[in-house]
Amino acid sequence: MIQPSIDTLEHRAELQRRTLTTLRVAVVPGQAAVAGTVAVVSLLAKDMLGSDRLAGLGSAAFTFGAALTSIPLAAFMRRRGRRPGLALALGIGSFGSLVAAAGGQTRMFWLFIIGMLLFGSGQAASLGARYAAADLATDDERAKAIGAVVWIGTLGAVFGPLFTPLEKRFGIAIGLDEYVGPYLFAAALFALGALAYLVFLRPDPLVVSNAVDPTAERARPIKQVRNSFGEIRKSKHAVLGLVAMAGAQASMVGVMTMTPPHMADHGHADLSAMVLALHIVGMFGLAPLVGRFVDRTGAVKSVLFGAVLLGVSTITVQIAGYVPALVFIGLFLLGLGWNIGLIAGTSLLTSSVPVHARVEAQGTGDLTLSLCGAIAALGSGFVKQSFEYHILADLATVLAGGMLLYALYVRAASNAAASIAH
Repeated sequence: MIQPSIDTLEHRAELQRRTLTTLRVAVVPGQAAVAGTVAVVSLLAKDMLGSDRLAGLGSAAFTFGAALTSIPLAAFMRRRGRRPGLALALGIGSFGSLVAAAGGQTRMFWLFIIGMLLFGSGQAASLGARYAAADLATDDERAKAIGAVVWIGTLGAVFGPLFTPLEKRFGIAIGLDEYVGPYLFAAALFALGALAYLVFLRPDPLVVSNAVDPTAERARPIKQVRNSFGEIRKSKHAVLGLVAMAGAQASMVGVMTMTPPHMADHGHADLSAMVLALHIVGMFGLAPLVGRFVDRTGAVKSVLFGAVLLGVSTITVQIAGYVPALVFIGLFLLGLGWNIGLIAGTSLLTSSVPVHARVEAQGTGDLTLSLCGAIAALGSGFVKQSFEYHILADLATVLAGGMLLYALYVRAASNAAASIAH
């Protein structure tokens, strides 16, 4: 059977619209699962361990799980396409949610961590959906397409934490720990997203774009990462894309993970879910506008703007000690800065590597992003416990400053090269 391709399909724009519609349908439950769990993961870990010091282990585990999944998932999609890859990753995430629930209920922390590692596969699928949006996009609409998919995640990402209190009460009603209930809902939501991909993502956008190779070598993960980094290093813009995604993720995750315990320390544990909901609006809500902004302004300039916004946000959350209103504002800006860094970075990375290496480079990008997020999540508890929350925010500010400096360097190098060419 001859697979459809861009060259043989008459209505490419129509196919892209259908693809984006399917991605929107599938991304919403996946994001709801992730966001609803993020609202309780550090609290459950703290409850099990009795300390903030290791409370970030739960978030670190699922972020690290996303990192571990990203390379084999990219290799699988290179051979089979987006549809089976994204559905399989969500299915594994659903199973991981149930394992984590069992670990939390039985107070077996090691089982909880294993479950969160598997849960990370669902996070990897949620991240990977933005690449599927770019498969059929033209160069001048790539960031807009990515933003369209990131934006729809707002619905799930906002409603996830908002429904967390109901999920907790449901868990209590059936005899479970209050923090375990959300994991049962996450399992069902991941499964729903997987079903949406299997049923509706036809034809597969990666197949249509002629980027699937069933005979591709089943490269070992280390070899695949090494080869992908080699391709990325050939372009300063690809490297900047990687830096933007990873830097934004680390800054955001480190501060976000410890915000609920920080607010609980000041007697506002119930407000933390609302703060996370507003934070997630910043992460996803303005994504269509961010996508258009990146397409019109240029990805490099957009990274500059995103880095500045990240710095402003991390300064805001601790500028006057503990002020709930500033925490709300700071976490919203933190989400928006992350949004810009993710969309601009994804666009840069995707457009700056050859087509034959693109899927593997995307997997390496998400590996780097997730590892940086995992390190930030793990380290956040140690920093908060040992040096207080404001030092954690200061470290995120320094990281945002590093992103800014590298973006300035790449812009200066690009301008110099353009001057020489003329």
